[in-house]
Amino acid sequence: MKRSFITTAVLFLILLGSCAAGSSLFAASPNPALLKAQQDAEAQGYIFPTSHDEIVAGARKEGKLRVLPSLDPTTYKTMINAFKKRYPFIDVSAEEVKGDVHQRILLELKAGRAAWDVAYVAPDFYAEYIPYIKRFDILGIAMQKVLAIPPAMIDPKNRNIVSIASSIHAIAYNRKLIPEDKLPKSWEDFLKPEFKGKKFMADIRPYGFAALAAGLGEKWAIDYAGEIAAQEPVWVRGQSRSFAVMIAGERAMLHLAFYHSCQRSARKDPTGSLGCKVIEPVPVRLDEFEAINNAAPHPYSSLLWMEFQVSPEGQKIIDDYEPLNSSIYASDSALAKLTQGKKLSVNNWNTFHNTSKWMQMVFKAFGFPRAEETKR
Repeated sequence: MKRSFITTAVLFLILLGSCAAGSSLFAASPNPALLKAQQDAEAQGYIFPTSHDEIVAGARKEGKLRVLPSLDPTTYKTMINAFKKRYPFIDVSAEEVKGDVHQRILLELKAGRAAWDVAYVAPDFYAEYIPYIKRFDILGIAMQKVLAIPPAMIDPKNRNIVSIASSIHAIAYNRKLIPEDKLPKSWEDFLKPEFKGKKFMADIRPYGFAALAAGLGEKWAIDYAGEIAAQEPVWVRGQSRSFAVMIAGERAMLHLAFYHSCQRSARKDPTGSLGCKVIEPVPVRLDEFEAINNAAPHPYSSLLWMEFQVSPEGQKIIDDYEPLNSSIYASDSALAKLTQGKKLSVNNWNTFHNTSKWMQMVFKAFGFPRAEETKR
């Protein structure tokens, strides 16, 4: 009996020690769905970390991160400081992207000379980036809750590009020149006789029309563009100056204004005359695309950086410094709350590839000559 008791006690201590050391004896069974997702991803050539701890451990070994952000300097500096509080073992550096440098960044990628980890993917060259992006199955690991990124923010086709923000279009107007009750209540209201003949401004770069095409159809958007042109608006290129013109009282309205840009200008308006009004369907486009360099020296730190930017804390930072330029897919973002319950027209991952085509078609509907038409 004594020997049996001692043997039992020894076995119990061995088992107890095994559990303390992380033995799988009493561990939960592996998640079959997670393992299946990993197998499917790896069969397609994707990298698929199976736990957040694995990603953090990889980032801890790397200890560094270099990003090329597209956010405003004040925004990304605050974002970096907050990220470093969450992950103090990661040394983050950022290079401000100034001007039209996207072709240079793309050339560095193609040549394998890019030393940065995460960078903005320019929509105009989107397809060209894809072969040079790290093949993490970000969509798969987000769907399996390994990373806390809403799946709607991730390109479902390529699975490794994340949209950390969105833009919506609205009406910008001067309150002293046109009261809110006289403003258009729908996009078709701009076609009324009282708005014909230099009564509003329209941007010749028609991002908002592409968003309307995504929700209301290509034909509707092209026909509408022709009808807007027939209203004889004041054509403008770029919106910053347009807001200044309205604040000065020279013009009453801007059609399909960037809502976040309008809000930013309104905050700085000393006259308090600049207003921003959302009407339905609200035109929305995905924005701020980010991806990880295929040769990134610090890929796991990069995953944590992407996750942090779309977290409630990261989205609040965007809202604080770039008001209402957060993502409609982040449940706690100001933009998601603003658009909740409203009818949206979203140029999303399924329609995004049509953007350039739609903008060219709209530009033609405006009646402007194309370059090839002006050649003799």
